[in-house]
Amino acid sequence: MDSSEHQTYHVPVLSQPLLQGLELVENGHYLDATVGGGGHSFLMLSTLPTLRITALDRDSHALAAAKERLTPFLDRVQFWQGNFAEYDPEDSRYDGIIADFGVSSAQLDHPERGFSFRHDAPLDMRMDQRQDLTAADVINTRSEKTLADLFFHYGEERFSRRIARNIVAKRPFYTTGELADAIARSMPKPKQSRRHRIHPATRVFQALRIAVNEELKSIETFVQIAPTWLKPGGTIGMISFHSLEDRIVKHQLRAIPQLQILTKKPIVATREEIRENPRARSAKLRLAQRPHETLSTDGPIEETV
Repeated sequence: MDSSEHQTYHVPVLSQPLLQGLELVENGHYLDATVGGGGHSFLMLSTLPTLRITALDRDSHALAAAKERLTPFLDRVQFWQGNFAEYDPEDSRYDGIIADFGVSSAQLDHPERGFSFRHDAPLDMRMDQRQDLTAADVINTRSEKTLADLFFHYGEERFSRRIARNIVAKRPFYTTGELADAIARSMPKPKQSRRHRIHPATRVFQALRIAVNEELKSIETFVQIAPTWLKPGGTIGMISFHSLEDRIVKHQLRAIPQLQILTKKPIVATREEIRENPRARSAKLRLAQRPHETLSTDGPIEETV
């Protein structure tokens, strides 16, 4: 891994409110379920010299970056590769759990991963490259109706049927450039006032990535089971980047009677953070706590604007 790849991982979003919400404790054991390049974990380990972290990620490149970033703390970190929805903590219980559900900058910026239409590359999009299913498999084998439903539900793409029809008529597709061009040609010509909006392939690529990696199913499973891994008084913090993820987090956390919701509304980035890190613009943080014997009467913390 070169230094440029290492750097693309390390701009953690909403780090200040996340760490404040966790209320880190001496000798605490924390679970970073999406360690990425180790940005959030680095801040946590730097805060307390007795803090330990178990770090998970599906992506072997992310784990390699995290190990490099966390070199000064490796005696206090345990790594595990895999889907957080399949993780088994065995007898471990945590003082806090964090998860950042966004796709990493490194995955988008490295063409060979096939996540982005900014570069012409193989249609891959696998977060865990040990799995067989790729974006090319989905595009070239699923029915027109299945693709249309996928684009509509996972990408919230209102021209999903038109795009799916054109893709099926012109497939197979093997590169991101080919697919992005076919999607763009499927769209109605934009009005002058709309020409600088997002690229026409953005929503379809999001939908494909979600489908290939079963992201929403994994998030739903994780949010259901992860709170059972908390110690009494432990806090869970989850960062999402689009409404599909945030909706799952919001409703699943509220459905767990053992949790006290700490964020009545999601915490969002300040203007200063967005200026420094544009990726934070769409980030939303929700926090919940497993209470001690009695629930706190302090009420939810306020939303950061």
